[in-house]
Amino acid sequence: MQSLLISTTAVAIAEIGDKTQLLSLILAAKYRRPLPICLGILIATLLNHALAAGLGAVLAAWLTPGILKWIVAISFLAIGLWTLIPDTIDDEALPAKRDAGVLLVTISAFFLAEMGDKTQVATVVLAAQYSPLWQVIVGTTLGMLLANVPVVWLGARFADRLPLRAARITAALLFIALAAWIALR
Repeated sequence: MQSLLISTTAVAIAEIGDKTQLLSLILAAKYRRPLPICLGILIATLLNHALAAGLGAVLAAWLTPGILKWIVAISFLAIGLWTLIPDTIDDEALPAKRDAGVLLVTISAFFLAEMGDKTQVATVVLAAQYSPLWQVIVGTTLGMLLANVPVVWLGARFADRLPLRAARITAALLFIALAAWIALR
């Protein structure tokens, strides 16, 4: 259960102000259909994070515990520093086809936006450090949903009132503290 909670918390924090959260906001504002957008986020995240967690598990099997500890600590430090950099997303990057349906547009756009994203990197790192793997996948997916579903449902109405800079700094400090904790334990 610890793997599930750590994975959920880490990804929910990392997702604050992330480009996929901005994508959620854009999709909500553009299509105004929260249910298929949220379902698309769920499907895309499960697929993406299952692949990332699989990679993390393979890396954990190849590396010694000492090397893995330092890779995880350095990765969390890097994610913390990366979190300080504000993400932007261009509305032009969204697929223009409405006939594919809001669900398919959301799945494809969200899956592609998540590739190489800090939450995907965090999923690889978490899967390398924690087990069972299914708890990491479910946890990281829950973290994405915790961060994105409210954004989708609230839409653009409250977006300009969110203190994203303060949230980014807090999230960065949490990841840096986690990196220090892993390195020192």
